[in-house]
Amino acid sequence: MDITQLVAKYEIAIRLGCFAGIFGLMALWEWIAPKRQLSVSKAMRWTNNLGIVVLNSFIVRLVFPAAGVGMALFAEAGRWGLLHHYEVPFWAAVVASVVLLDFFIYVQHVMVHAIPVLWRLHQVHHADLDFDVTTGARFHPLEIILSMLIKFSVIVLLGPPVLAVVIFEVLLNATAMFNHGNVALPIELDRVLRWLVVTPGMHRVHHSVEDDETNSNFGFNLPWWDRLFGTYRDQPRAGHEGMAIGIRNCRDKQWCSWLPGMLVMPFRRQAGDYAINRRNWERSDALR
Repeated sequence: MDITQLVAKYEIAIRLGCFAGIFGLMALWEWIAPKRQLSVSKAMRWTNNLGIVVLNSFIVRLVFPAAGVGMALFAEAGRWGLLHHYEVPFWAAVVASVVLLDFFIYVQHVMVHAIPVLWRLHQVHHADLDFDVTTGARFHPLEIILSMLIKFSVIVLLGPPVLAVVIFEVLLNATAMFNHGNVALPIELDRVLRWLVVTPGMHRVHHSVEDDETNSNFGFNLPWWDRLFGTYRDQPRAGHEGMAIGIRNCRDKQWCSWLPGMLVMPFRRQAGDYAINRRNWERSDALR
């Protein structure tokens, strides 16, 4: 059995094992040394945030039983994608694929902030009134489906090795839990790590209620794209303890903290201004 067959066979176990391990470590870290005090009880937030994770996992397996690995195998069998038409060393194809897949996640993230109908879905992620490891997996089911379709399109166009897809999925899940963690790193360590991976201090800025801060630091895994395309912001104006988390015009726990509210939020709430398209930013001093 070659590495492709081996990885494909144990893909679910690999992903679930990594998810459980990283989630457990981050949850323990948050419990021992939280960066911020939560405004909503952890029991309420975790029950509902993890509830939407379970729902999304069920929907993805129902609608896309083969997931990204299945699409990579499909592309490989049909020799679809750029990398199937050029002689590229296997290791180089794996590295290039992981980096390019991450770039498209960055582009997708910018897109869901910039396009009004997509922001309606993505605001479910941002409406969390606190910021911790569960926020990293809190997405509306329709956004998850959209994300899967985009990922499938990129896989078909790129033709990445199956190993690269699994590595990318594991890294994305792991870094999403890490950079949404309610934890603090020593300043010097954070400054160094920001050149290699998106840190909690870097990504927390993205969850500020301030429009210009929300529309910065879009990276989930690699931090380079924000620096390259001018969307990087070093620190929030109010500091990490003083900044308000969430969306300015959505502070009601009915929408922000309960699973039913999250599911209907894109269809019943006003989506508000699409700040990424504006030149002048509105301040929210009253929320601090």
